[in-house]
Amino acid sequence: MKKKVLSILLAGTMVLSMTACGGSNNTPAADTADSTAEASTETATEETSTEEATEETATEESADTTAAAGAIRLLNGKPEINDQLLELAELYKSETGNEVSIETIGGDTSAGDELKKMYQADNMPDIFVIEANQAATWDGMLADLAGEEWTDKTGFELVDANMGTIGFPYTVEATALGYNADVLKAAGVDPASLTSPAAWAEACETLDSKKDELGITAVFGWCAEPANLGWSSGTHVFGQYLDAGLKADDTTYIDMLNDGGKIDEDRMNKFAEFIGMMNQYSDPNLLVDGTYDNQVAGFKEGKYAFITQGNWCVTSPEDVSFEVGFAPYAFEDGINTIIAGPPSYWVAYKDGNVDAAKAFFNWCAGDSAQDILVNKAGLVSPFDDCQYEATNPFYKSMKSYIDAGNYSGWHTMLKKDGLQNETCQVFADYAKGTIKDAAEFTDKISKVIAGYYNN
Repeated sequence: MKKKVLSILLAGTMVLSMTACGGSNNTPAADTADSTAEASTETATEETSTEEATEETATEESADTTAAAGAIRLLNGKPEINDQLLELAELYKSETGNEVSIETIGGDTSAGDELKKMYQADNMPDIFVIEANQAATWDGMLADLAGEEWTDKTGFELVDANMGTIGFPYTVEATALGYNADVLKAAGVDPASLTSPAAWAEACETLDSKKDELGITAVFGWCAEPANLGWSSGTHVFGQYLDAGLKADDTTYIDMLNDGGKIDEDRMNKFAEFIGMMNQYSDPNLLVDGTYDNQVAGFKEGKYAFITQGNWCVTSPEDVSFEVGFAPYAFEDGINTIIAGPPSYWVAYKDGNVDAAKAFFNWCAGDSAQDILVNKAGLVSPFDDCQYEATNPFYKSMKSYIDAGNYSGWHTMLKKDGLQNETCQVFADYAKGTIKDAAEFTDKISKVIAGYYNN
């Protein structure tokens, strides 16, 4: 999985979901032991005092990079892995003697909102979670992790133009069109052939004509309902326009978008035609008024050949009785990529216990931690030397794309924050039929985007 480092250039003018106060007089959350001074201690003389002898012993122990002293706090934004992170913290303490306190945010409270309160209260954790487009919020306040041991084992670190290597990738997620391999095989559709609009049109016609025979309700499990699933259409599906078919470090269309809300109208029109095909072959009971639970349950039950979600929608082999995989949103000839990469990152607060945070990151990239994160938390490892294969049913397909270099970046996470709440309504209107065709969709979404960026 070793790939070229994904350098993500973040615009300082980007409007984000959270604005940090200027300046900080924060003190480190925990005292850092003076291991550097200890490491410089030379061979003790015959008059070595008891205190000096103790210091020399500590010097020898400090050779272990995981022994950076001090307790640290980690703010976790994924409540579904809280128990596994607590287990991780216990193992870290038993192996290194150092403590990590896990503080999980879930329910109706976002990690971003909680971090704002913590910053204002001078109560920042040493490690916390951010999405790529939130990095500019913390400009000058995050530790540079360049040169750490773990950075040689992954190509998924977050690199910022101003702050350097700031993000530790704790998992990789992917999104494309998930498919039911059993249904496609029964219909005679080869998912590897779905790399052009013509191939997709033929596959949809075949699957639709055999619905009764195949036992499916619709070709697509696609829901454009904006109130509860706007994050899906406005971020993940829209992200295919930005990145499908591009190399992971190609920022062509996100750069256009962030330059005042510009789009490539020809590319957007082709994308809109593809979405129109999805609308045509989707379950009408799901398309406009469905929910995420309806969508995922329908796919798991075998009602849909394809689903517009990512590997998070099917997390266990027990979830499905069939093989699953990913197919690309091939709205142009030759598109053969999925979007893959970290959806968020752990970062170290510059005024916190940075040495201890760095030691924790290095340990997390190692075997003990990867065993828990992959085998128990169900995450997909971003590290090349990880010996554990994820239990996620989509993992095999994800890995085949990543190993072949056929994956695009999560650049949708770099758009102006809140844009998804506007674009999702355009998808909804298209699904309802109030937007009649691809040309009207392109015109409408172009105006919506430009308006949002220029407000």
